[in-house]
This record gives sequence, structure tokens and C-alpha cells, in this order.
Amino acid sequence: MTIPQTFKQAVFRSAGTSLVIEEVPLTPPGPNEILVKVEACGVCFSDVYAQNNVMGGGFPIVPGHEIIGHVAAVGDNVSGWTVGDRIGGGWHGGHDGACKACRKGWYQMCSSQVVNGVTKNGGYAEYCLLNPEAAVRVPSHVPAAKYAPILCAGVSVFNSIRHMNVPVGETVAIQGLGGLGHLAIQYANRMGYRVVAISRDATKEKFVRELGAHEFIDSSKEEDIGVALQEKLGGASLVVSTAPTAEVISPLLKGLGILGKLLILSVPGELPIDTVTMLKYGLSVQVWPSGHATDSEDAIAFTELHEINCMVEEFPLEKANEAFEAMLKGSVRFRAVITME
Repeated sequence: MTIPQTFKQAVFRSAGTSLVIEEVPLTPPGPNEILVKVEACGVCFSDVYAQNNVMGGGFPIVPGHEIIGHVAAVGDNVSGWTVGDRIGGGWHGGHDGACKACRKGWYQMCSSQVVNGVTKNGGYAEYCLLNPEAAVRVPSHVPAAKYAPILCAGVSVFNSIRHMNVPVGETVAIQGLGGLGHLAIQYANRMGYRVVAISRDATKEKFVRELGAHEFIDSSKEEDIGVALQEKLGGASLVVSTAPTAEVISPLLKGLGILGKLLILSVPGELPIDTVTMLKYGLSVQVWPSGHATDSEDAIAFTELHEINCMVEEFPLEKANEAFEAMLKGSVRFRAVITME
């Protein structure tokens, strides 16, 4: 593979600013680094963390943690990867292998965690560097643009639902029908659950049923969505919240059945919770931090096997700001993806 002397990238230069497209020199990978020629990179709400230096990565920073490409070169001490291999990089960008989380196999929870596109440069670029311990093996035949979001949005939904240990056949409700929600409906259906879609838009009922929802609740017509879940469907064993607003999440607790779980996959900030209801019925509120490389490989395999349709809109690198703004406004259906020539 021929490696150019320069490449283009989209970069945040300071907090709260727009992306700048620039051409910079391309340097070979150092020890324990893999140089990747990027095919596609998804645009995720968590890229706002890079824009605002939430995790202290500093500036300049190239965002992007839903990366698929090919290995262009490998640095010293890298084994198992060769030039031309299909490779991916997700939220989990590296770990120390020595902390308590790593010793338990929870690499994405490492106390020294590295995050692609947040604490190190990511995939809004023609080339990027990945750490081998966090690199994801991606089948050569899957389309990059449709599978790039699986490395964060997909694995976050897939991995969290499977770790909730809800028995097959139980009722799982999905609140929010955006980038995460449209995947959650499909994953929950293929995992064998009775799926309930919750949305304020009645026009989406036909669409969500085509995705795999068995039931639909128009929350705009319900005074209390939790009560509606109980009265209409007898409560849910699991409610998956993908909407990032706290005021629509708290009422969902009332919609849980005995020992039910409220799984929050969005970032609502402070959240008021009725602990009396939790105590009476043994309820729990949980979150799940994406996944490590093997989790992403599992998510990709499940997505392909069960023909999960990740719906994307593609943008060239030169229109990275348009992709980012579309993500922020929620106008994209359903994931924005930056693709390289």
C-alpha cells in the first residue's frame, strides 16, 4: 500500500469551535501503533466531548470513534496485524492491562482508558493511528459506511442489552427512535424479545413495526408513559432509554415490571429517580459503557447474521461540519457517516 506524504483531517482547534479541514504531514506509526487508511467514520453525539475538551484530551483534536479502514502500516512490536487487513476503532481506544478493570476483562472501563477521537486523534481523517490492543477485526466484505456506527452506537446497544440478562420472550421497551433507538428495536427483536417502541410521533408506527417492534405507544397521547406501559402491556422487564433528556426518562421507571431494569444509553445529566417505587418492586437503573474490541466484533457478527439495517447518511470529509451539525440537530436519518474518497 502506497503511503502519501500528507493527508487531510478535520480538527477542532479550540473549545466550542467548528471543524477545520487541514492538510498535514503523514508520519509513520511508532512502536505499538497501527496506521489506518480510513474508509469511513461515524459521527456520534459523544464527539461533542472532543469539541469541548470534556475528558481533557486538549487541542487540537481530530474527533471520531466509529472508524473502519485498512491497515496501511504497522509499528514495531505490533503482532497479528498486516498491511491490507480490514480494521476498526471504536470508543475504546486503549488500556493499560494492569488495573482492576483490565484484570477482570472490562478493558473499556480501564482506569487509564484511551478514547479514540476524544483523548487521542480519531477518524475524521484520511489516516489515523490505532492502538493494537483496542483494534477491531472487521470482515472485508461489509460496507464501511453502514458498519462504522456499529463500533459505538451498535455495540453500545447490543452489548448493554445482552448484559442485562433479560430472559428471552420478555417485554423490552425502546424509548427514542434515533440513531441508537432504530438499532435497539432491531437488536431486541432478533434477541427474542417482545419489543415495544415508544415515540411522540404517531407517523413512525408503521416504520418501527417494519424494524421489528411488536407494539407501539404514542407518548404524546399519554399523560404518564410509565402508567401507559403498565396498563397497556403489563409492564416491561427492560426499558431502554436512548433520548438525551432527563424529563422523559424518569417517568419510564413506573413502566417496569417486578425486578425490571431501566437501561440508560443517552447522556441526560442529573436524573431524578423515584427510589420508593424502586424499593417496592426491586427495580434498578443501569448504564453500560460501550464495549471493548471483542464486544465490537460480536456486535458486527450479530449485525451481519441477523441483517440489522443501520441506516446512514454519508458526507465527504470536506462536509464534516455539515455532518456534525446534522447530528446535533437530530436531522440525520439515522446516523451521519463521513466517508473518504
